[in-house]
Amino acid sequence: MAQGDKSKYTGKQRRKAEHIAEAYESRGVPAKEAEARAWATVNKDDGGGKKPGGSGRGRASDHPAVHRGGKVSASRAAEERSASARKAVATRKRNAEAGRHAS
Repeated sequence: MAQGDKSKYTGKQRRKAEHIAEAYESRGVPAKEAEARAWATVNKDDGGGKKPGGSGRGRASDHPAVHRGGKVSASRAAEERSASARKAVATRKRNAEAGRHAS
């Protein structure tokens, strides 16, 4: 399949790429860049075209990029993260004193 040839992609993959590109464009990304990012995302999710001859044929499509969206990176309060870090330091120190390897 030549570079840029989308003949091995399914209709669902094309719609998905179109939807992703629209989302990028709505956030101010230039159209050409948005399209490139959209197809990169489809390839990352599906491993390529699913029709015969496509590199992703026969592989499961678990849509990993879809599942990442909307997650808050700091879901805990700063106090909780600090307390957790202090507890981890104490545990590593205690294990080191007991002669265990801290990894």
